Amino acid sequence: MKKKELRIVFMGTPEFAVATLKLLVENDYQIVGVITAPDRPAGRGQKLQQSDVKQYALSKNLTLLQPTNLKDAAFLKELKSLDANVQIVVAFRMLPEVVWKMPKYGTFNLHASLLPDYRGAAPIHWAVINGEKTTGVTTFFIDDKIDTGAIILQKEVSIEEDETVGTLHDTLQEVGSELVIDTLKLIETDTVKTTVQPKVEQPKTAYKLNKANCKIDWSQDLDAIYNKIRGLNPFPGAWCYLKTKDEKLTVKLFAVSKEEVSHSEAPGTIITTKNELKVGVQGGYLFINEMQLPGKRKMEIKSLLNGFSFSEDDKML
Repeated sequence: MKKKELRIVFMGTPEFAVATLKLLVENDYQIVGVITAPDRPAGRGQKLQQSDVKQYALSKNLTLLQPTNLKDAAFLKELKSLDANVQIVVAFRMLPEVVWKMPKYGTFNLHASLLPDYRGAAPIHWAVINGEKTTGVTTFFIDDKIDTGAIILQKEVSIEEDETVGTLHDTLQEVGSELVIDTLKLIETDTVKTTVQPKVEQPKTAYKLNKANCKIDWSQDLDAIYNKIRGLNPFPGAWCYLKTKDEKLTVKLFAVSKEEVSHSEAPGTIITTKNELKVGVQGGYLFINEMQLPGKRKMEIKSLLNGFSFSEDDKML
């Protein structure tokens, strides 16, 4: 069977997308253009920061476009001139119809969940936060809604008991990049078979993360708190208030472990030894192994306890 000759436009922005672009290059696919987000000011100096995808694309001398408006006539003319016949989207933004309908063989997206669950902006985080045992990756053809198009391929991935969003992110970007290659092979050989996404009464949602939904609620049970902190470690980090005798500090919690045991401590009660910090919650104790105080770097708890004293009345809020 004669393979179709593919001319690919790749669209993506963060590190998660780079693994796929890299694998496309390594497999000698013809990439006629890369679309990524405009440079944005970041950090204390507000210096312009290039996206991870831009940095990789420049290192490989790929044609790069950074539109601010995907409906802009000049951008659309430039995109059309690339003469792509397939577009691949990985962690980008919602495309207008005029863009996703442009290539002959369609535009497909790699999403880091088993659709229809966890549509939305933060599927990897919410799978861990919700204590899922499995998740995965999906390729699907884009349509006019968010993450609702016909499924091409899916691959399931296990979530370990102590998995963090960081480790799961790295696993899914590798599995996902391979799924994109498998999807392209189907398009090349004209053997794509799609499946309409099943209608689910209440699909699990991957809401955008914000300050409010990254705060720890110490009235929740041990597993819920443990899962939330894992699901936000290392980025963006779960946070709470540390109430001391003198002030209320905003702290971030990263590596944690747990002990299921009955006790009589009020939720949020802090118990420390020379080397350990644990917090009493419903159903047991949460051990804080890494914490970040305001204006400080993230520290292992033993080092933090060397320079920061907790009193018996201090509490997590």
